[in-house]
Amino acid sequence: MNYTAEMEKAMHQAHNISYAEYSSRLDERLKVEEKRQREFEQSQKMVAQVDRQLHK
Repeated sequence: MNYTAEMEKAMHQAHNISYAEYSSRLDERLKVEEKRQREFEQSQKMVAQVDRQLHK
């Protein structure tokens, strides 16, 4: 995969880490992935709440 400057910028903005550090340090990669998982789960809960409100 070619890693672009935009991807690097997004990684820094979202996780305060460079892609090189993300790929070379397992502990940092795990932190990033755990944060992504939490954010995903929160977004799914919000979607479910909105969906329930729309279908009352």
